[in-house]
Amino acid sequence: MRVQTRHTPGFGVARVLLDPGESVQAAPETLLASRFGVTEAPAGRGGVRAGKSTTAVYTAPSDGGWIDFAPLRPGDVYPLDLGGGTGWSVHRDAVLVRPSSVRHDPNWVPLQQLFGADSGFLEHYSGAGPLVLAAPGPVDAFELGKGELVTVRPDYLLAYPDTVQCRLRALDPGGPQSLRSGEGLAVDFAGPGTVLVQARNRRLSSA
Repeated sequence: MRVQTRHTPGFGVARVLLDPGESVQAAPETLLASRFGVTEAPAGRGGVRAGKSTTAVYTAPSDGGWIDFAPLRPGDVYPLDLGGGTGWSVHRDAVLVRPSSVRHDPNWVPLQQLFGADSGFLEHYSGAGPLVLAAPGPVDAFELGKGELVTVRPDYLLAYPDTVQCRLRALDPGGPQSLRSGEGLAVDFAGPGTVLVQARNRRLSSA
């Protein structure tokens, strides 16, 4: 699978180029167009999350094909290349397209330790291939050296690798907080690694 992007960062579209018989998962309402012969089937468990939307598996015909995906709201599209060795934690509303070679890990222990029994605003992915992310604003990156620190608000957080250490804390212990949305919380990161952020607030962009 290869990814080409266009109209970024304001109104990004991701063209996914598939080898013969290769498949990807995405929400049906994000499919803009595809080469004739690409098939669609319901996704099983572990599919791309898209709010309350169902997800589908799209498979290329015997001679390959392409599919154009567009986020439901304006913003950037960003192919995050997973190399097979290091997993990534990604904002739960950010995944646009997931290749079959990338796994969703719902029981990843560090996130369970971070959020406890609650369903938090992050999900973990591992494997190899380009995981296509959607962001309400241009994607930026903080390149952290060993021991270097940065604090990010959850509404702007996009993704970070397993090499980065993180801590979740309340901005105001007496104020409203939500592990699901990140309201009232901040995330402290320590390098080494890259922390990806988006240049627009996700909740305000969804309003």
